[in-house]
Amino acid sequence: MLSKEEVKHIADLARIKLGEPEIEKYQHQLSVILDYFKEIQKIKVDNVKPLASVSGLKNVLRPDVPRQESQEKKKALVEAASEKEKGLIKVKSVFER
Repeated sequence: MLSKEEVKHIADLARIKLGEPEIEKYQHQLSVILDYFKEIQKIKVDNVKPLASVSGLKNVLRPDVPRQESQEKKKALVEAASEKEKGLIKVKSVFER
């Protein structure tokens, strides 16, 4: 069973403030979880092939190849924008400063 000090340390790492009743509660709950992991570790998996996917489905993706657009199309796109600067489309800031 985890000690109260170990539970306090875990709470400090998670930046969680725990009272004495909560420490006792989590001491028991975390111990049960860790005991379960100990049981899982006992399972022999030496002869089991690792699985990357259990469903067998695969994504079929095309290669990402940039397209070359004509200068006329690029110019038309920039001209259609409501705001432009130095030949580029100007948009509102998406990050706070």
